[in-house]
Amino acid sequence: MKNLFYLILMYFTLGSCIREAPLNPEADIEEFNIDAQFLSSSTIIDQANSKILIYLKPDAYQSGVSPALKLSKGATVSPASGTLVNFSQPVFYTVKSESGENLKTYEVDVVEIGNWTFNFETWTENAQNKYEYPLDNNVQLWSSGNPGAALAGVMQQTDAYPTKSTINGLNGTKAAEMRTIPGTTLSEFLGIKLIPGSFFLGDFNSNQALINPLAATEFGQPYFQLPEKFTGYYTYTPGGNFQDQNGNTVPGQTDRFSLYAVLYNGPTRLNGTNINTSDQVIARAKLPNTTAPTAFTRFEVPFNYIPGKTPGNNLMVAIVASSSYQGDQYRGAIGSKLTVDSLRIIAK
Repeated sequence: MKNLFYLILMYFTLGSCIREAPLNPEADIEEFNIDAQFLSSSTIIDQANSKILIYLKPDAYQSGVSPALKLSKGATVSPASGTLVNFSQPVFYTVKSESGENLKTYEVDVVEIGNWTFNFETWTENAQNKYEYPLDNNVQLWSSGNPGAALAGVMQQTDAYPTKSTINGLNGTKAAEMRTIPGTTLSEFLGIKLIPGSFFLGDFNSNQALINPLAATEFGQPYFQLPEKFTGYYTYTPGGNFQDQNGNTVPGQTDRFSLYAVLYNGPTRLNGTNINTSDQVIARAKLPNTTAPTAFTRFEVPFNYIPGKTPGNNLMVAIVASSSYQGDQYRGAIGSKLTVDSLRIIAK
């Protein structure tokens, strides 16, 4: 009888624990899988801005595809995973958390870059953290280190972030401005004394931001020709005091910017850990950074193809810019400022 009593007590105790376990409040799309035969590049899930970027081949765009979704535990989604969807009209997926307390709506954008000239006239703001990013035909093609700066505790106002728009662009238009700013309390605790302004074609993967910040910068968009030249306009002002990764002044050293384009074999994107070393790279076009013009100056640099490299069927082009050329090592000068406008990739 005593054993039976303990069994009954255990049953109700465990039952009470199970009933009291909180339901999952998360409402995320963790994976958005489309058969690779329908894609020209891998899909991007931009959690920070609730957007999904897909790169459909023309036939798939016309006929539609059936994405398979992986959601947060217990969450539900509409349209359901596996539903045939045609993307000729705007498509939105709404996720409801297991607990029922949270809804998250993702906008799905089909990316097709017809004109590889970028003038940075239209910008929008991240609703939560207030940093800016540009739009091309209402699609986000460019990203920056701003989402990482937000996680590091940068003040939630547009002017506080290292990358933003400026009205002081070419001929009085808008442009993209990058500044090297001081580290935050949190970043300095992690050993990061400064945060460079960075701007690039591609996506910032927030899932990697605290684990491996360089891997969070995913570079490139699909390209369907062979590029010949990289052109555009820029201004640059180096900050006054170059410092190493420990925050110590380096006498006699002046900061420089970084601005280059890379052609590589996709569909897997390169990132800050391998953009300079990967065997996927086919050609590079790098602007010499030995001058610091205060007025907009035009540049034109050729793509230098690496001997023996063969272009594949999933070509990608990345454009990468930074206000401090050693910013990936957290070296530079606070106050360094790079502004770029009318960047263009010219095909052969």
